[in-house]
Amino acid sequence: MEPIHSLPAPVPLPPPVDVLVARLGRWSAGRGPLYLLLAARLRRLIDEGALPPGALLPPDRRFATALAVGRTTVVAAYDTLRQEGRLVRRQGSGTRVAPAALMAKRLRSAGTGAGTGSGAGTGAPRVRETSNPLFLHLLEAPDDVILLSCAAPDRAPDALAEAYRSLELPVGDLGYHPAGLGALREAVAARYAARGVPTGPEQVLVTTGAQQGLALLARLLLAPGDGVLVEAPTYPGALDLFREAAAVPLPVAVGPDGVDVAEAVRVMERHRPALAYVVARFQNPTGTVLPPLAGRRLVEAANALGVPLVDDEALADLAFDGDGPWTPLSAYGEVVAVGSLSKVVWGGLRIGWVRGPAPLIARLARLKALHDLGSDVPAQLAAVRLLDGFGPVLAARTRAVRAGHDHLRAELARLLPSWSCAPAAGGQTLWVRLPHGDGVSFAQLALRHGVAVLPGATADALGGSVRHLRLHFLAAPEVLTEAVRRLAAAWAEYTPGPEPGRAALHAITL
Repeated sequence: MEPIHSLPAPVPLPPPVDVLVARLGRWSAGRGPLYLLLAARLRRLIDEGALPPGALLPPDRRFATALAVGRTTVVAAYDTLRQEGRLVRRQGSGTRVAPAALMAKRLRSAGTGAGTGSGAGTGAPRVRETSNPLFLHLLEAPDDVILLSCAAPDRAPDALAEAYRSLELPVGDLGYHPAGLGALREAVAARYAARGVPTGPEQVLVTTGAQQGLALLARLLLAPGDGVLVEAPTYPGALDLFREAAAVPLPVAVGPDGVDVAEAVRVMERHRPALAYVVARFQNPTGTVLPPLAGRRLVEAANALGVPLVDDEALADLAFDGDGPWTPLSAYGEVVAVGSLSKVVWGGLRIGWVRGPAPLIARLARLKALHDLGSDVPAQLAAVRLLDGFGPVLAARTRAVRAGHDHLRAELARLLPSWSCAPAAGGQTLWVRLPHGDGVSFAQLALRHGVAVLPGATADALGGSVRHLRLHFLAAPEVLTEAVRRLAAAWAEYTPGPEPGRAALHAITL
């Protein structure tokens, strides 16, 4: 056997073109020629180590199609970076990030003083970073781009400020509560009891938003190579977490009544996944609702097969018709529920929770203690006050989101009648189907017109939803009107290239 020390270094796998496009963020929103803006973003990814030495970049024409630019723009950007010593271009072998030693030598001779970034080429273990536009757009500096990519209220209700003004901080308390403040755990437990699910505070873990709840569950329950049943499409932030855990997605299609339960049961019987993740009520991104009988069948099957079932309830309260208390999946059996105040109150209130069996909650609390020692105490105290009089807060939010839903659909029908989207019964987003082309390349053109949208393919582990976009309707009416005007202008210019194959789009989920 060949000695380990003499084995050649592995060549980095090329990122799928759609993943690379997503990592570029709002690259085209600045000033100057497009090729220089593109070169600047690629330069940053190389210097940060996100594109390591030896990484193969997409062919000129394919990259240009995904970016909705001319091929000359990509060629000029690549040539700029080649002249800087950051890229190597050879006929027949494509365009690659230059080897670390060569790049460092060329950069020193050019007097730039730039390094190769983030330990690239050192052999240090790499952390999987998100390529999700939903998150990457939040990291960009504020600009004139309207963000229809990240669905969250852009204004906190007055009740939140009032809750903070009336806070009384505890005395003789260290402030570290890894499982959450007792008062908040009791308040969340009472909400489940009111919905017919008896719950004690020991069954509730307070988290820093629902995202942390999902992250803790993924870290605790998943090992590399484990299967995870997911809906297709689904919440992209959950897919990111499962990829970070090196789990294997087992996608099940979503129809007009939510996830295909019969297929989900077959997948669980065949693969016995380590986790099943669903959004039963106002599914993200489609807005569908799983009927009660189907929900019961899903829970009973998961329990019988020993598959932990996670129900994401972050949007579950946002019913347009004000249908009152709803029945969670937890009423039908053992389910791990993840909830949040961020969607009803404000994204800046980072309060979420996990409700599940007490032994699981205790393990999650120990894991959370390792990471942050507990969530922000003043925020938890404010959340207790909000939940004590939650009815008016929820009613005001649902009125606002319903008005936004109706306004956005009316504007789309007026300015983009060829686009299609079914009305939603709740939640925060519309699932829009384009008549032709694909969401990834159109999203790039929309960015240059000042609107960020979420391509459907980024939410679909089946590699489908190619012609879909997810648009939220949480902005003010005048902002939504302007966003649709910009989208219409982008659509008038849009000339899609050859549609990518299903296999190519499926690569973004790997």
